Amino acid sequence: MTQVDKKCESCGAEGVPLSAQEAGKRALSVPQWTLSEKQLEREFKFKDFVQAMAFVNRVADAANKQDHHPDIQILYNRVRLTLSTHKIGGLSQSDFILAVKMDCLAENP
Repeated sequence: MTQVDKKCESCGAEGVPLSAQEAGKRALSVPQWTLSEKQLEREFKFKDFVQAMAFVNRVADAANKQDHHPDIQILYNRVRLTLSTHKIGGLSQSDFILAVKMDCLAENP
């Protein structure tokens, strides 16, 4: 099963965020995302506002299916997604699974 086929886990089931070392290892699977101590962030750029909004709608649908939701900022033709597992105050495996899914949505409209 590839990362894109995985389903996000129950947020915070493990109770603690990934260690910095573990998050760093997992970040290798999402090289276009910026990793900080408690979150992953990526900005996507589109031709225009309509394409950006279509992406946001696909993101919202996928996030609802995963029951794991990113913070979304829309800046005309750019969309910034921030992932973090709020229940545990940091990153979980679910954040990395969702990052892969969001990358696929951007590549395959």
